[in-house]
Amino acid sequence: MGTVSKALSLLTFFNHGRTGIGLSDLTRLSGMNKATVYRLMNELQESGFVEQTGSDRSYRLGPQVLRLAALREAAVPILSVSRQVLRDLSDETGETSHLSLLQGSQLNSLSHAYSPRNATRVMMEDAKVLTFHGTSSGMAVLAYAEPDFAETILSQPLGARTPETITDPQKIRAQLAGIRKSGIAVSVGGFEEDVHSHAVPVFDPDRKVIGALAVAAPASRMTAEQKQLIPAALRRAGATLTHRIGGSAPADYPQDETA
Repeated sequence: MGTVSKALSLLTFFNHGRTGIGLSDLTRLSGMNKATVYRLMNELQESGFVEQTGSDRSYRLGPQVLRLAALREAAVPILSVSRQVLRDLSDETGETSHLSLLQGSQLNSLSHAYSPRNATRVMMEDAKVLTFHGTSSGMAVLAYAEPDFAETILSQPLGARTPETITDPQKIRAQLAGIRKSGIAVSVGGFEEDVHSHAVPVFDPDRKVIGALAVAAPASRMTAEQKQLIPAALRRAGATLTHRIGGSAPADYPQDETA
């Protein structure tokens, strides 16, 4: 491992649960000798990648990391990053995949992809406002949103778009608890009749939910095999998209070995 690689590898030990690390802990975590770690961290500090703080002079990530993160966001916004993820997800499932983003108190469809495998498909419209209570995307977002936000949404009038739309706040709260346990939301006919959809949340670098990735299919095509394939594919795709935008799932988000 070269000098640059060694220095950069030290940055990988910082995470949400370890935002500040002392020299001794860095030495232990890296397996390098203390003199080498000290020299590398001094070089990173001179370049602004780390800084020392507190009475114990522990290291934390510096402003240069923020600058590069901002450049990354400008260079690779979520729309362009999501396109390949959506295409791969549609190819794997044979169904319509779509991404929705939380914008203020609305959930808006941002982008989608169709599979050429089936002539009959669920059609999507970009920038369409989705209901929280009637869609799998909305339920995935509500399940991981701040409690106050979820309660604000559920305290508003909940209209029924179809006979299958659940509008009882208590029933919705019970469903949200189940989604938090499984990590995936399911809706059958809640927004459009005869549409069966699954969704997983997408998280930002602060581990906050910013939207949802979903697969929507005609209910008639939702076989037992598809009910296994789609959730597994969604978990992997959701983890990939969250990772590519620099995000992280909360510590209590259910992990799946296929993700």
